[in-house]
Amino acid sequence: MAVDGPVEYVDLVDADDNVVGRVTRGEMRAGVLRHRAVFVAVTSTDGKLLIHRRSDTKDLWPGWWDIAVGGVVAAGETYGNAVRRELAEEVGIDNGDPVFLGSGAYDDADVSLIGHCYHLVHSGPIEARDGEVAEFLWVDLSELRLRLGRDRFLPDSISLLLPDLFARLS
Repeated sequence: MAVDGPVEYVDLVDADDNVVGRVTRGEMRAGVLRHRAVFVAVTSTDGKLLIHRRSDTKDLWPGWWDIAVGGVVAAGETYGNAVRRELAEEVGIDNGDPVFLGSGAYDDADVSLIGHCYHLVHSGPIEARDGEVAEFLWVDLSELRLRLGRDRFLPDSISLLLPDLFARLS
């Protein structure tokens, strides 16, 4: 169950990523309405990928593992600003220049979004700042493959970002 807090607003978008409305995050989740999101693959200088387990208080897929730092783009926020905010909030990275990899749509029974994907090489410390991350791990390609077969991972990150990651980590 999600923790109560300030009301967050989210821009709704059409298939071409044009803003068509604005709702609360709760309304977006309840209606599985298309919104914007960002995904950032963080790798170390030695080629390991940062994965994390989401906290049990997340409003979607609590306790699941993720291959990307990121999340919902707030109403009126740019993708670039959302990337920097999410990196700072979730893993304490306040510097670096994430490289844009591409964008795509993802839809399933739980979520509908247009996502922008990025990559960042990071060599400094990481820290969970906002309570959304329960655990971090740096993994190489073989451990990532093992965990993907064993653990529950966010399907949107897997769909939008994993093919590029396998190419980068190989």
